[in-house]
Amino acid sequence: MTGVEDHYRQAVEHLDESPLVPYRARARLLYGQWLRRAGRGRECRQQLRLAHEMLTDVGAEAFARRAAGELRAAGEPARTRSGPGLDGLTEQEVCIARLVGTGATSKEVAARLFLSPRTVDAHLRNIFRKLGIASRRQLRDQPGLGG
Repeated sequence: MTGVEDHYRQAVEHLDESPLVPYRARARLLYGQWLRRAGRGRECRQQLRLAHEMLTDVGAEAFARRAAGELRAAGEPARTRSGPGLDGLTEQEVCIARLVGTGATSKEVAARLFLSPRTVDAHLRNIFRKLGIASRRQLRDQPGLGG
């Protein structure tokens, strides 16, 4: 293990206890990228897979795509995880819909995803249109979104 790797491992371990999922995921993404470039396939795929899952869950689409690209470069396709009835939604819309479906307010969702409440509301309008629903309560009843 090199000094550089020690720093990556320390960052991952330190952030593993953090509630800041995007930072935890980014640390794993960066470590996975470094491992891939060091030719350590199995280890890099594990880190990149976890990073991709976390980034997808929080709706960080650009970083999730980056993790997916790194996974492909490491020889593993990234799995997409949209449930039934969610096919027309973007990853960020799925994340917002799930959070709102559990009862979170636009302000709470915005804080969690590092967005503005207005952006969350704009996504909700698109979600409602795409799913053919009219209220936040109806999100709980959607397959794959239930709270």
